[in-house]
Amino acid sequence: MNLHSMLLYWLFLRCVPGVLCLAPIPGIYAVGAAVTSFGIASFNLVFCRFYECCDDRWIVNNITGLQIDLKKRLYGQHLVQKVVTSHIQGHVRTPDPHKALVLSFHGPTGTGKNHVSQIVAEMLYKKGLKSENVRLIAVTKEFPHAEMVPLYKDQLREMIEKQVKKCGQSLFIFDEVDKMPGGLLDTIKPYLDHYEELGGVDYRHAIFVFLSNAGGTAITQYALDQWKEGSHREDIKLAAVERILAKAAINSESQGGLWHSELISKHLVTAFLPFLPLERTFVRQCIRDQLVLKRHYPSLEEIPEVIVEEVMQELSFYPEKEQLFSVTGCKRVPEKVDLVMLS
Repeated sequence: MNLHSMLLYWLFLRCVPGVLCLAPIPGIYAVGAAVTSFGIASFNLVFCRFYECCDDRWIVNNITGLQIDLKKRLYGQHLVQKVVTSHIQGHVRTPDPHKALVLSFHGPTGTGKNHVSQIVAEMLYKKGLKSENVRLIAVTKEFPHAEMVPLYKDQLREMIEKQVKKCGQSLFIFDEVDKMPGGLLDTIKPYLDHYEELGGVDYRHAIFVFLSNAGGTAITQYALDQWKEGSHREDIKLAAVERILAKAAINSESQGGLWHSELISKHLVTAFLPFLPLERTFVRQCIRDQLVLKRHYPSLEEIPEVIVEEVMQELSFYPEKEQLFSVTGCKRVPEKVDLVMLS
């Protein structure tokens, strides 16, 4: 080992990562700093092999997987499949996005809003919803009291700032955002705007997903009207349903949630994605999936149609005359499968 190597080794032993090396030899500080940086990098390299970090070992951004999973695991939502993939792909593959990505999912119960947000988490992060870079906020649990909005605002700011400071590409999922107390959602407006940084932190790589039943009635009525006119479900266009959602927002009597927030008036939502009510065909697909997932049958092909129909009988459909759409979508399918198969 030559003198130079010995000196670097000696410095490495004396330097603790993150602390300036105090060396008695004049002119050696630059070398010490370099060795310290090397020590930190080496530590991170080893640490991040075993513990989750904000790097490409843990943030996988599997866009191909996202596209495939949405096609295979999401039923009856042709308006959602392509648009979600396009927006997320464009965002995560842009080195310098203009702003945070904000997707707002709207539709009746059980149509796949939570399901899609879970798939997004699974395809972007190695640990999915369990990732430290994913925050799932259940609005009714976290913000139940309207009179505590000032406190909630401070908590929400602190949570977002702390999370994004730790990892720029953090995913925030707000479930039942329509039940958020009035004025609370305005708190996150600065983080969704076009600022390059706030307080030294760049929020533009973050992703926000809002899940809401708001607009669900209007979406359902539009889908029913199209069916009565003889139109195919797949012929429904996104632009047409977006207009329905916009009208529902204007006529909404709720003072909370998304509709009356500054996120709407300042046009900070990247896309509003409507989830259509599920017809019987799609509910049957959900039932078949659950029968295999719960290991009642080894494959879809081996499931008797009589079993599927028995589960269907346990579910409710509307309108009363047409019996076209499932009241709870696919939400109650797992428990109804258990009821039929285990009774």
